[in-house]
Amino acid sequence: MSFNIYDLTSFTEWIHNSLSQAMSPGWVTVTEMVIVGVAFLTFYAIVGLFLVYAERKVCAFMQNRLGPNRVGPFGLFQTIADLTKLLFVELVSIRKADKVLFNLAPFIVIIASFMAIAAIPFAKGLHAIDLNIGVLYVLAVSSLGVIGILLAGWSSNNKYSLIGAMRSGAQVVSYELSVGLSLLTIVVLAGTMQLSEIVEAQRHGWFIFTGHIPAFIAFVIFIISSTAETNRGPFDLAEAESELTAGFHTEYSGIKFAFFFLAEYINMFIVASIASTLFLGGWMPLHIGSWEGFNNVMDFIPPFFWYLGKTGFIIFIMMWFKWTFPRLRIDQLLKLEWKYLLPINLVNILLMALIVLLEWHF
Repeated sequence: MSFNIYDLTSFTEWIHNSLSQAMSPGWVTVTEMVIVGVAFLTFYAIVGLFLVYAERKVCAFMQNRLGPNRVGPFGLFQTIADLTKLLFVELVSIRKADKVLFNLAPFIVIIASFMAIAAIPFAKGLHAIDLNIGVLYVLAVSSLGVIGILLAGWSSNNKYSLIGAMRSGAQVVSYELSVGLSLLTIVVLAGTMQLSEIVEAQRHGWFIFTGHIPAFIAFVIFIISSTAETNRGPFDLAEAESELTAGFHTEYSGIKFAFFFLAEYINMFIVASIASTLFLGGWMPLHIGSWEGFNNVMDFIPPFFWYLGKTGFIIFIMMWFKWTFPRLRIDQLLKLEWKYLLPINLVNILLMALIVLLEWHF
C-alpha cells in the first residue's frame, strides 16, 4: 500500500486495518490508544528539550551572547544534560506541606497540556482526535493547568508560593476571556469549531489575510493573551524571581520541578499550534491569487513542515516578547486586560459578525 506524505489519512487507516485483522475491536482501541500515548510522550519530550535549547539560543542572540556551545555540537546536548541532572536530584520533602496535593499538582499541569495537544491537527489526516467542538475542547482543558498551579502554591506552605499561585489564578482567569473571544472571532468567520474544518476553510487563503482587519486584531490579541496565560515574560509575575524566589514552584525540586518547567514550554507550543491552525491556515501552504507557478512550488512542501514552520514562527515571537519587554506589575497586567483587550475584543467580534453577515470577507 502506497502512502502519500501530503495526506496521512491512508497511513492512519493502514495502521487501523492492520490491527483490525490481528485482534478484536476492543483490543484494537486499546492498542491504538497506547500507540498514540507513546507517540505523544516521545513528541512531548523532544519538543520540550528542543524549545529549552531554542530559547537559550534566542535569548543569547537578543543579548549578543553565545548561548550553549560546549556540550555536544552547538551545545545541542546541554538540555539533555540538564534533564539528566534534574532526574537524579533528590526530591526534598517539605515539612508541614500537604503531601497529597503537593505531589499531585505537577501531574495536573502535565495532564492538562497532554489533553490539549491531543486535539491539534499536525497535518492532513494526522490528529489523535478530531472533535466537532475542537476549539471549545482546547479552551476547556488548557485552562485546567491553573488548578495545578493553585494547588502547588497552596500546598507548599510557603508564602512566596502562595502569592505566586494567587497571581497566576488572577492572571489566567482574566486573560482566558480574551483568548476565548479572539478564537470565537475566527469561529464566527469559519462557521465551525472543528479544527480540521477550520484548516480546510483556509485552503484558498489564511484567515489572517481573508478575514480583514478583525482577524488581524484577533490574532494580535490572541498572541498577547496566550503569552500571559502561559505565564511567559513579560507576564511571568507568578514566578517573578526578584520578588518571589521562584513563585508557585519554589519548594519543588528534581523531576517535579522539571514537570512545571516542561509544561511551560509545551503550553507555549500548544498556544502557537492553535494560533497557526486558526489564523495561519495550519498545514495549508501559502497561495497568492493566480500565481500558479508560485502556488505549485508551495504545494510541493509537505503539510507537516508548513505546520511546524508556522508554529515555530509564533514561538519565536513569544520568545522575542520575553527577552524584549520588561516585566509588568500585577496592576498593569490586569489593567491591560480589563480596560483595553477585553473591550477591543467585544467590539471586534461584533465587527467580524457584521462582515460575515454582509459577506464582505474574501
